[in-house]
Amino acid sequence: MIIHVDEHTAIDTEQEFDSAERHVLQKLLCYKIYVGSVSEFREKTEKALKVGWNDSGPVSASSPLKQVIEHIEKEIGGRLANNEDPGRRIE
Repeated sequence: MIIHVDEHTAIDTEQEFDSAERHVLQKLLCYKIYVGSVSEFREKTEKALKVGWNDSGPVSASSPLKQVIEHIEKEIGGRLANNEDPGRRIE
């Protein structure tokens, strides 16, 4: 998966993330849809990184993962600023 975090930066998760980071990212993409605040997302992110992949222990966020997390936080902020339902359906 390629994630465009800004106009000039694209992160290829297949190349830049290890399997544990990709697993955490899957969780974060789900959380992005239903959290009610950026702070709630940050709490869930912290927990996902602490638990790791299949309870394997902490995952250290690489620089690319940190960039993606910041990008998701901005998307959540935008969604909330537009008063969009956190649990809206994506089609």
